[in-house]
Amino acid sequence: MSMAKEEESLKFDDRIMKPEFSLEDGEVELSLRPKRLEEYIGQEKVKENLGVFIDAAKKRNEALDHCLFYGPPGVGKTTLATVIANELGVNLRVTSGPAIERPGDLAALLTNLAENDLLFIDEIHRMMRNIEEVLYPAMEDFGLDIIIGKGPSARSIRLDLPKFTLVGATTRAGQLSPPLRDRFGVILRLDLYEPESLAKIVKRNSCILGINCEEDAAQEIAERSRGTPRIANRLLKRIRDFTEVAGERIITKMAAKSALEKLEIDELGLDNIDRRMLTIIIKNYGGGPVGVETLAAAVGEEVVTIEDICEPFLIQVGFLVRTPRGRCVTGLCYKHLGFSRL
Repeated sequence: MSMAKEEESLKFDDRIMKPEFSLEDGEVELSLRPKRLEEYIGQEKVKENLGVFIDAAKKRNEALDHCLFYGPPGVGKTTLATVIANELGVNLRVTSGPAIERPGDLAALLTNLAENDLLFIDEIHRMMRNIEEVLYPAMEDFGLDIIIGKGPSARSIRLDLPKFTLVGATTRAGQLSPPLRDRFGVILRLDLYEPESLAKIVKRNSCILGINCEEDAAQEIAERSRGTPRIANRLLKRIRDFTEVAGERIITKMAAKSALEKLEIDELGLDNIDRRMLTIIIKNYGGGPVGVETLAAAVGEEVVTIEDICEPFLIQVGFLVRTPRGRCVTGLCYKHLGFSRL
Protein backbone atom coordinates (compact mmCIF):
# COMPACT_ATOMS: atom_id res chain seq x y z
CA MET A 1 0.00 0.00 0.00
CA SER A 2 1.35 3.45 -0.90
CA MET A 3 2.05 6.06 1.78
CA ALA A 4 -0.75 8.25 0.44
CA LYS A 5 -3.23 5.37 0.66
CA GLU A 6 -2.14 4.53 4.23
CA GLU A 7 -2.59 8.14 5.32
CA GLU A 8 -5.97 8.26 3.62
CA SER A 9 -7.19 5.09 5.32
CA LEU A 10 -6.24 6.54 8.70
CA LYS A 11 -7.91 9.83 7.85
CA PHE A 12 -11.15 8.16 6.84
CA ASP A 13 -11.59 5.82 9.80
CA ASP A 14 -14.38 7.99 11.19
CA ARG A 15 -16.53 7.78 8.07
CA ILE A 16 -19.51 5.62 8.95
CA MET A 17 -20.36 4.83 5.33
CA LYS A 18 -16.93 3.35 4.64
CA PRO A 19 -17.55 -0.26 3.53
CA GLU A 20 -14.17 -1.67 4.55
CA PHE A 21 -13.90 -3.69 7.75
CA SER A 22 -12.23 -1.81 10.61
CA LEU A 23 -10.93 -3.00 13.95
CA GLU A 24 -13.54 -0.94 15.78
CA ASP A 25 -16.15 -3.43 14.61
CA GLY A 26 -14.40 -5.99 16.79
CA GLU A 27 -16.05 -9.06 18.20
CA VAL A 28 -19.57 -7.73 17.62
CA GLU A 29 -18.98 -7.69 13.86
CA LEU A 30 -17.75 -11.27 14.00
CA SER A 31 -20.70 -12.39 16.13
CA LEU A 32 -23.14 -11.04 13.55
CA ARG A 33 -21.73 -13.28 10.83
CA PRO A 34 -23.92 -16.28 9.95
CA LYS A 35 -22.26 -19.63 10.58
CA ARG A 36 -24.24 -21.85 8.23
CA LEU A 37 -25.32 -21.54 4.62
CA GLU A 38 -29.00 -21.63 5.60
CA GLU A 39 -28.44 -18.60 7.85
CA TYR A 40 -26.74 -16.61 5.09
CA ILE A 41 -29.16 -14.03 3.65
CA GLY A 42 -29.00 -12.89 0.03
CA GLN A 43 -26.73 -13.94 -2.87
CA GLU A 44 -29.17 -16.73 -3.69
CA LYS A 45 -27.46 -17.97 -6.85
CA VAL A 46 -24.07 -18.06 -5.13
CA LYS A 47 -25.57 -19.96 -2.19
CA GLU A 48 -27.29 -22.45 -4.47
CA ASN A 49 -24.14 -23.29 -6.44
CA LEU A 50 -21.90 -23.27 -3.41
CA GLY A 51 -24.25 -25.64 -1.60
CA VAL A 52 -23.91 -28.15 -4.44
CA PHE A 53 -20.11 -27.94 -4.43
CA ILE A 54 -19.95 -28.36 -0.64
CA ASP A 55 -22.30 -31.36 -0.64
CA ALA A 56 -20.29 -33.01 -3.43
CA ALA A 57 -17.02 -32.53 -1.53
CA LYS A 58 -18.56 -33.97 1.65
CA LYS A 59 -19.89 -37.03 -0.18
CA ARG A 60 -16.47 -37.71 -1.68
CA ASN A 61 -14.80 -36.92 1.67
CA GLU A 62 -12.26 -34.66 0.00
CA ALA A 63 -11.23 -31.03 0.03
CA LEU A 64 -13.45 -28.52 -1.75
CA ASP A 65 -11.94 -27.12 -4.94
CA HIS A 66 -10.18 -23.76 -4.59
CA CYS A 67 -12.66 -20.84 -4.53
CA LEU A 68 -12.38 -17.22 -5.57
CA PHE A 69 -14.97 -14.67 -4.40
CA TYR A 70 -14.95 -11.19 -5.89
CA GLY A 71 -17.18 -8.17 -5.60
CA PRO A 72 -17.55 -4.85 -3.74
CA PRO A 73 -16.28 -4.57 -0.15
CA GLY A 74 -18.66 -5.57 2.63
CA VAL A 75 -20.94 -7.96 0.71
CA GLY A 76 -20.00 -11.18 2.54
CA LYS A 77 -16.85 -12.69 1.02
CA THR A 78 -15.15 -13.32 4.37
CA THR A 79 -18.41 -14.56 5.85
CA LEU A 80 -18.76 -17.12 3.06
CA ALA A 81 -15.29 -18.47 3.84
CA THR A 82 -16.37 -18.97 7.46
CA VAL A 83 -19.60 -20.63 6.33
CA ILE A 84 -17.71 -23.06 4.06
CA ALA A 85 -15.38 -24.09 6.89
CA ASN A 86 -18.33 -24.68 9.22
CA GLU A 87 -20.28 -26.64 6.60
CA LEU A 88 -17.28 -28.88 5.88
CA GLY A 89 -16.33 -29.19 9.55
CA VAL A 90 -12.71 -28.15 8.96
CA ASN A 91 -10.32 -25.58 10.41
CA LEU A 92 -10.14 -22.08 8.93
CA ARG A 93 -6.86 -20.18 8.67
CA VAL A 94 -7.23 -16.48 7.86
CA THR A 95 -4.66 -14.10 6.39
CA SER A 96 -4.45 -11.37 3.76
CA GLY A 97 -2.38 -10.70 0.67
CA PRO A 98 -0.34 -7.79 2.10
CA ALA A 99 0.40 -9.77 5.29
CA ILE A 100 2.32 -12.44 3.36
CA GLU A 101 5.59 -10.60 2.82
CA ARG A 102 7.98 -13.48 2.04
CA PRO A 103 7.66 -16.93 0.47
CA GLY A 104 8.59 -18.34 3.86
CA ASP A 105 5.47 -16.79 5.39
CA LEU A 106 3.29 -18.63 2.88
CA ALA A 107 5.25 -21.86 3.38
CA ALA A 108 4.69 -21.64 7.15
CA LEU A 109 0.93 -21.22 6.62
CA LEU A 110 0.67 -24.12 4.19
CA THR A 111 2.76 -26.60 6.18
CA ASN A 112 0.62 -26.01 9.28
CA LEU A 113 -2.62 -26.97 7.53
CA ALA A 114 -4.32 -30.28 8.30
CA GLU A 115 -6.09 -32.49 5.77
CA ASN A 116 -9.01 -30.69 4.05
CA ASP A 117 -8.37 -27.46 5.97
CA LEU A 118 -9.36 -24.11 4.48
CA LEU A 119 -6.91 -21.24 3.97
CA PHE A 120 -8.58 -17.86 3.41
CA ILE A 121 -6.55 -15.05 1.81
CA ASP A 122 -8.32 -11.70 1.78
CA GLU A 123 -7.36 -9.06 -0.81
CA ILE A 124 -5.48 -11.76 -2.67
CA HIS A 125 -4.82 -9.42 -5.61
CA ARG A 126 -2.31 -7.55 -3.43
CA MET A 127 -0.09 -10.59 -2.97
CA MET A 128 3.38 -10.18 -4.48
CA ARG A 129 4.20 -12.06 -7.66
CA ASN A 130 7.15 -13.99 -6.22
CA ILE A 131 4.82 -15.37 -3.54
CA GLU A 132 2.28 -16.34 -6.20
CA GLU A 133 4.98 -18.50 -7.81
CA VAL A 134 5.20 -20.51 -4.59
CA LEU A 135 1.43 -20.84 -4.47
CA TYR A 136 1.02 -22.35 -7.96
CA PRO A 137 2.41 -25.85 -7.23
CA ALA A 138 0.71 -25.80 -3.82
CA MET A 139 -2.68 -25.25 -5.45
CA GLU A 140 -2.21 -27.71 -8.29
CA ASP A 141 -0.03 -30.50 -6.90
CA PHE A 142 -0.24 -29.88 -3.13
CA GLY A 143 3.52 -29.57 -2.90
CA LEU A 144 6.15 -26.96 -2.01
CA ASP A 145 9.49 -26.62 -3.78
CA ILE A 146 12.07 -25.19 -1.38
CA ILE A 147 15.67 -24.19 -2.22
CA ILE A 148 18.20 -25.06 0.49
CA GLY A 149 21.64 -23.48 0.46
CA LYS A 150 23.25 -21.05 -1.96
CA GLY A 151 25.49 -21.20 -4.99
CA PRO A 152 26.73 -24.51 -6.43
CA SER A 153 25.72 -26.41 -3.29
CA ALA A 154 22.09 -25.27 -3.43
CA ARG A 155 19.53 -27.99 -3.85
CA SER A 156 15.80 -28.18 -4.18
CA ILE A 157 13.58 -30.35 -2.01
CA ARG A 158 9.87 -30.94 -2.33
CA LEU A 159 7.51 -30.95 0.65
CA ASP A 160 4.19 -32.73 0.31
CA LEU A 161 1.21 -30.78 1.59
CA PRO A 162 -2.14 -32.10 2.81
CA LYS A 163 -5.10 -31.61 0.50
CA PHE A 164 -6.48 -28.18 1.36
CA THR A 165 -8.87 -25.56 -0.01
CA LEU A 166 -7.66 -22.06 -0.83
CA VAL A 167 -10.38 -19.41 -0.69
CA GLY A 168 -9.37 -16.05 -2.12
CA ALA A 169 -11.33 -12.82 -1.82
CA THR A 170 -10.79 -9.66 -3.79
CA THR A 171 -12.50 -6.40 -4.61
CA ARG A 172 -10.48 -6.13 -7.84
CA ALA A 173 -10.57 -9.38 -9.77
CA GLY A 174 -9.07 -7.67 -12.81
CA GLN A 175 -5.80 -7.18 -10.95
CA LEU A 176 -5.31 -10.91 -10.40
CA SER A 177 -2.70 -12.45 -12.65
CA PRO A 178 -4.22 -14.91 -15.18
CA PRO A 179 -2.11 -17.89 -13.95
CA LEU A 180 -3.44 -17.43 -10.41
CA ARG A 181 -7.05 -16.80 -11.46
CA ASP A 182 -7.11 -19.87 -13.70
CA ARG A 183 -6.10 -22.16 -10.84
CA PHE A 184 -9.36 -21.53 -8.97
CA GLY A 185 -11.99 -24.16 -9.71
CA VAL A 186 -14.89 -22.10 -8.31
CA ILE A 187 -15.15 -18.41 -9.22
CA LEU A 188 -18.20 -16.56 -7.89
CA ARG A 189 -19.19 -12.90 -7.97
CA LEU A 190 -21.02 -11.34 -5.01
CA ASP A 191 -23.24 -8.39 -5.91
CA LEU A 192 -24.65 -5.53 -3.90
CA TYR A 193 -27.83 -6.39 -1.97
CA GLU A 194 -31.40 -5.37 -2.60
CA PRO A 195 -33.06 -3.41 0.25
CA GLU A 196 -35.40 -6.34 1.00
CA SER A 197 -32.47 -8.68 1.75
CA LEU A 198 -30.70 -6.00 3.78
CA ALA A 199 -33.86 -5.47 5.85
CA LYS A 200 -33.87 -9.18 6.73
CA ILE A 201 -30.22 -8.90 7.79
CA VAL A 202 -31.00 -5.86 9.95
CA LYS A 203 -33.91 -7.69 11.63
CA ARG A 204 -31.79 -10.78 12.30
CA ASN A 205 -28.84 -8.82 13.66
CA SER A 206 -30.95 -6.54 15.84
CA CYS A 207 -32.07 -9.64 17.73
CA ILE A 208 -28.44 -10.71 18.17
CA LEU A 209 -27.60 -7.23 19.46
CA GLY A 210 -30.43 -7.50 21.99
CA ILE A 211 -32.80 -4.84 20.70
CA ASN A 212 -36.07 -5.11 18.78
CA CYS A 213 -36.35 -3.41 15.40
CA GLU A 214 -39.65 -2.75 13.66
CA GLU A 215 -40.10 -3.84 10.04
CA ASP A 216 -40.41 -0.24 8.82
CA ALA A 217 -37.27 0.75 10.71
CA ALA A 218 -35.30 -2.17 9.27
CA GLN A 219 -36.42 -1.17 5.77
CA GLU A 220 -35.39 2.44 6.42
CA ILE A 221 -31.91 1.36 7.49
CA ALA A 222 -31.63 -1.02 4.54
CA GLU A 223 -32.48 1.66 1.98
CA ARG A 224 -29.69 3.90 3.30
CA SER A 225 -26.98 1.21 3.45
CA ARG A 226 -25.66 1.40 -0.14
CA GLY A 227 -26.55 -2.23 -0.77
CA THR A 228 -23.84 -3.36 1.67
CA PRO A 229 -24.50 -5.56 4.74
CA ARG A 230 -21.42 -4.25 6.54
CA ILE A 231 -22.70 -0.69 6.31
CA ALA A 232 -26.18 -1.84 7.37
CA ASN A 233 -24.68 -3.49 10.47
CA ARG A 234 -22.65 -0.39 11.27
CA LEU A 235 -25.68 1.88 10.97
CA LEU A 236 -27.75 -0.53 13.06
CA LYS A 237 -25.21 -0.40 15.89
CA ARG A 238 -25.09 3.40 15.85
CA ILE A 239 -28.90 3.65 15.79
CA ARG A 240 -29.02 1.21 18.70
CA ASP A 241 -26.77 3.62 20.62
CA PHE A 242 -29.13 6.54 20.00
CA THR A 243 -32.16 4.41 20.92
CA GLU A 244 -30.73 3.06 24.17
CA VAL A 245 -29.47 6.46 25.30
CA ALA A 246 -32.97 7.84 24.69
CA GLY A 247 -34.33 5.15 27.05
CA GLU A 248 -36.18 3.23 24.36
CA ARG A 249 -36.11 -0.56 23.87
CA ILE A 250 -37.43 -0.73 20.31
CA ILE A 251 -36.03 0.85 17.14
CA THR A 252 -38.99 2.49 15.45
CA LYS A 253 -38.98 4.05 11.99
CA MET A 254 -39.11 7.51 13.54
CA ALA A 255 -36.15 6.69 15.82
CA ALA A 256 -34.18 5.27 12.89
CA LYS A 257 -34.84 8.33 10.71
CA SER A 258 -33.90 10.68 13.55
CA ALA A 259 -30.63 8.85 14.20
CA LEU A 260 -29.76 8.70 10.50
CA GLU A 261 -30.37 12.44 10.19
CA LYS A 262 -27.95 13.03 13.06
CA LEU A 263 -25.44 10.83 11.26
CA GLU A 264 -26.04 12.94 8.12
CA ILE A 265 -27.11 9.93 6.04
CA ASP A 266 -29.85 10.88 3.58
CA GLU A 267 -32.62 8.68 2.17
CA LEU A 268 -30.40 7.28 -0.60
CA GLY A 269 -27.40 6.59 1.61
CA LEU A 270 -25.34 9.66 0.67
CA ASP A 271 -23.30 11.09 3.52
CA ASN A 272 -21.87 14.54 4.10
CA ILE A 273 -18.74 13.90 2.01
CA ASP A 274 -20.78 12.71 -0.97
CA ARG A 275 -23.11 15.69 -0.90
CA ARG A 276 -20.26 18.16 -0.45
CA MET A 277 -18.41 16.74 -3.46
CA LEU A 278 -21.48 16.81 -5.69
CA THR A 279 -22.41 20.33 -4.57
CA ILE A 280 -18.91 21.61 -5.37
CA ILE A 281 -19.11 20.14 -8.88
CA ILE A 282 -22.46 21.88 -9.44
CA LYS A 283 -21.66 25.25 -7.85
CA ASN A 284 -18.01 25.68 -8.73
CA TYR A 285 -17.75 23.89 -12.05
CA GLY A 286 -21.23 24.11 -13.56
CA GLY A 287 -21.87 20.40 -13.17
CA GLY A 288 -18.56 19.37 -14.77
CA PRO A 289 -16.51 18.07 -16.32
CA VAL A 290 -13.84 18.50 -13.66
CA GLY A 291 -10.63 16.51 -13.23
CA VAL A 292 -10.34 14.22 -10.21
CA GLU A 293 -7.20 15.98 -8.95
CA THR A 294 -8.93 19.35 -9.09
CA LEU A 295 -12.02 17.89 -7.43
CA ALA A 296 -9.97 16.29 -4.64
CA ALA A 297 -8.25 19.61 -3.94
CA ALA A 298 -11.58 21.46 -3.89
CA VAL A 299 -13.17 18.94 -1.52
CA GLY A 300 -10.07 18.70 0.67
CA GLU A 301 -9.68 14.93 0.31
CA GLU A 302 -7.15 12.63 -1.33
CA VAL A 303 -7.66 11.37 -4.87
CA VAL A 304 -7.84 7.76 -3.61
CA THR A 305 -10.72 8.76 -1.34
CA ILE A 306 -12.67 10.18 -4.26
CA GLU A 307 -11.95 7.21 -6.54
CA ASP A 308 -12.28 4.29 -4.11
CA ILE A 309 -14.85 5.42 -1.53
CA CYS A 310 -17.07 8.14 -3.00
CA GLU A 311 -17.33 7.53 -6.73
CA PRO A 312 -18.37 3.86 -7.02
CA PHE A 313 -21.69 4.36 -5.24
CA LEU A 314 -22.40 7.73 -6.85
CA ILE A 315 -21.86 6.21 -10.29
CA GLN A 316 -24.05 3.23 -9.38
CA VAL A 317 -27.02 5.43 -8.39
CA GLY A 318 -26.59 7.54 -11.53
CA PHE A 319 -25.46 10.79 -9.90
CA LEU A 320 -21.96 10.92 -11.38
CA VAL A 321 -20.34 9.93 -14.66
CA ARG A 322 -16.69 9.60 -15.61
CA THR A 323 -15.71 11.08 -18.96
CA PRO A 324 -12.32 11.50 -20.68
CA ARG A 325 -12.42 15.17 -19.68
CA GLY A 326 -13.36 14.58 -16.03
CA ARG A 327 -16.31 13.99 -13.69
CA CYS A 328 -19.82 15.26 -14.44
CA VAL A 329 -23.00 15.17 -12.38
CA THR A 330 -26.32 14.10 -13.90
CA GLY A 331 -29.84 15.46 -13.92
CA LEU A 332 -30.76 12.98 -11.18
CA CYS A 333 -28.12 14.54 -8.95
CA TYR A 334 -29.45 18.06 -9.55
CA LYS A 335 -32.94 16.90 -8.62
CA HIS A 336 -31.84 15.02 -5.50
CA LEU A 337 -29.82 17.95 -4.14
CA GLY A 338 -32.52 20.49 -5.03
CA PHE A 339 -30.60 22.42 -7.69
CA SER A 340 -32.05 23.58 -11.00
CA ARG A 341 -30.05 23.09 -14.18
CA LEU A 342 -29.17 26.22 -16.11
